[in-house]
Amino acid sequence: MDEASDVSTRQFLTFLLAGEEYGVDILRVQEIRGWERASEIPNTPKYVKGVINLRGSIVPVVDLRVRFGLEEVAYGPTTVVILVLVQSEKGPRPVGMVVDAVSEVYDVPPEAMKPPPDFGASSTTAFVKGLATMDDKMIIVLEIDELLDGNDALERVRSNVIH
Repeated sequence: MDEASDVSTRQFLTFLLAGEEYGVDILRVQEIRGWERASEIPNTPKYVKGVINLRGSIVPVVDLRVRFGLEEVAYGPTTVVILVLVQSEKGPRPVGMVVDAVSEVYDVPPEAMKPPPDFGASSTTAFVKGLATMDDKMIIVLEIDELLDGNDALERVRSNVIH
């Protein structure tokens, strides 16, 4: 195999939300955990489920269904928290994302990745890095730094817990 194609192919961990498949750069994934109740923090956005203590670090947990405005459902046996590393102004920090289920890991060549569609000024695709077509299905690749660091709400959650 050509070494140059190996370098340009990227891996994405995919997961399900309301029947759609989403992906995040696997290099940002720290771990995948089963759902466990988070400690709720008052006066946080509805999509912030709370925080968990992960080996001494306070980690905010975001329900992506709520973040995307999807119908809320009861968490089940396939519900997991994907811990990802988000780049923020204060440096890298872990954030948990609650998703319906983990799907698989895909090797995505550059030609399979397309830019997000332009829905006009009234809609934002800032959370979408691109769309990848793999095995006859569409994967919505997310820009987690935009998705999980919006308005610094999660940093305020962490600051309120620590101080």
